[in-house]
Amino acid sequence: MTTLAPALSPAPASSAVHVGRGNGQAHALLTPLIQRIFADDREYRHYAHSPVAADPAALQDFIFAADEGGAVDPDAIFHRLRWGGQFVFASRHGRRVAQLAEEFDRDGFRLEREPAFIRKAWPFLSFLAPRTHYFAARKVHLIRPGEFTERFTYHVELVPHQAAEDEEFVVLKRVPSLESLVAKLHKKFPETPIEAIEKRARKFTDKIFPTFLTREAAILKILQEHLPSRYAHRVPRVIALEKDIRGFVTCLKMNWLRNGGRRLSQIEFAMQAADLLQAVHDSAGVLHLDLRLDNMVITDQGVGFIDFGSSMRVTENLATNPMLDALFSELMRTSHIQRMLYHMTTSGQVTAQHLCDKQGKADKGIDVFYLSLQFTTPHANPDLAGLIHYDPQSEMARQISELSKTVLRPGDPTDTSHKSAKDILRSLELIERDINRRARR
Repeated sequence: MTTLAPALSPAPASSAVHVGRGNGQAHALLTPLIQRIFADDREYRHYAHSPVAADPAALQDFIFAADEGGAVDPDAIFHRLRWGGQFVFASRHGRRVAQLAEEFDRDGFRLEREPAFIRKAWPFLSFLAPRTHYFAARKVHLIRPGEFTERFTYHVELVPHQAAEDEEFVVLKRVPSLESLVAKLHKKFPETPIEAIEKRARKFTDKIFPTFLTREAAILKILQEHLPSRYAHRVPRVIALEKDIRGFVTCLKMNWLRNGGRRLSQIEFAMQAADLLQAVHDSAGVLHLDLRLDNMVITDQGVGFIDFGSSMRVTENLATNPMLDALFSELMRTSHIQRMLYHMTTSGQVTAQHLCDKQGKADKGIDVFYLSLQFTTPHANPDLAGLIHYDPQSEMARQISELSKTVLRPGDPTDTSHKSAKDILRSLELIERDINRRARR
């Protein structure tokens, strides 16, 4: 078999060791490897001992495997790793390591450490000591090649960035190729003639995707210019971009807002998200319009927002651009958030008039609506599961849930006391005070 461990720390082993305890061969291979190769690695020291590493149900930043003759499934490893996480494999057999490294140097991974070896520390004749062969592969894609999801439309991956000392990797977001989009649409609509699929795919790759990517680059620059400095590191920053001959952005590089900050309480998560949304709305004058948990991160700087691809300025008048007007009108009808708002208003789960009136519209209310849902179930995003302490049975969770219901379904449908992110933040602060007061009793 192959022994897997989310992380092993230099001796003495920490609570991050979950699998392989008591397995002598696994420890004989992995412990010396970590002590000599990874112990002084800045990334390992920071992320392998985060709260996530102690939670076997959470996605991991490091997974170590000790070879005992069994198979290693890259697909299974891919889905256990956090984006940007590393898989480290160790074996006594160099050929086994080289073969597996070749399998991992594609399909969503890239080799972080080429196959190499260390020798067991012997006091004499060390050149005769047994070798431990190893390699490390990093998860650089969000989805495996050939997989198709509703969430990931563009080609997105982590790429090395040599120009900045503090940013070894950046996020590359690129208009997908015509071939990949045709394959995705054909899988989703197998009965549609291929000619029709190709025509639709060409429209997206030639016009729609470049338009939205160009707008995202512009929105990110607005955020950097107008957000107060304390929020600037909690949204992406444009590092580089490429344009086609028409001036449309086809490739965008941004700094990587990596998940893995300190573990937050549910109330801290909610307050930081509401505080950032207030700044995005009121200081930068930007609407996010796709504020799902998938687009929230928890970094060393706190809660951040990513993917401003659907965003627009608060004061923007789309009517002056017929093509943009048509695109956003379609987006406001078909987006996941708009569909949910429609469902919840028609079912009576949302009765606040100022939210019901926002159906099909680009408005701050859309962000407020979805924010008030997201902080009630923060573990719905597996990337955040190990980074937020959430107990659905706790008094904190109960009060936050009650606040969400008040926002969405107030006693008086015309009540506008929770119309903005600032209003929600104020109520969250009151909940925090009450929780702290109870804790002091």
